[in-house]
Amino acid sequence: MRHIFTIILLFSTISFAKDSVAMEVFHTYCWGCHHQTAEAFGPSFKEIANKRKKDEIVAQILSPKEMYKKLGYQRNSMPSFNDLNATEIDAIVAYILSFKDKK
Repeated sequence: MRHIFTIILLFSTISFAKDSVAMEVFHTYCWGCHHQTAEAFGPSFKEIANKRKKDEIVAQILSPKEMYKKLGYQRNSMPSFNDLNATEIDAIVAYILSFKDKK
């Protein structure tokens, strides 16, 4: 029983750390243009999650000038975020995809 509790605690800690990273990235880089469920300057995370696959979201974050036409946008106003590390990118993409409608 003790081992099960330790495993649950470990996964909870990892999940909390990932959520903390995602929230830090969201508030630092995304919040000015994107909101979770409502359209702001850019589309909501809910809209993005329902339209895009993980690799498309990553590509848009890292290379928006190269991706905007491929994704069907008329113009690009999103800056690239090459200073984000792999952990930060994984965390924010997982956070975005958490808003996908459940079917």
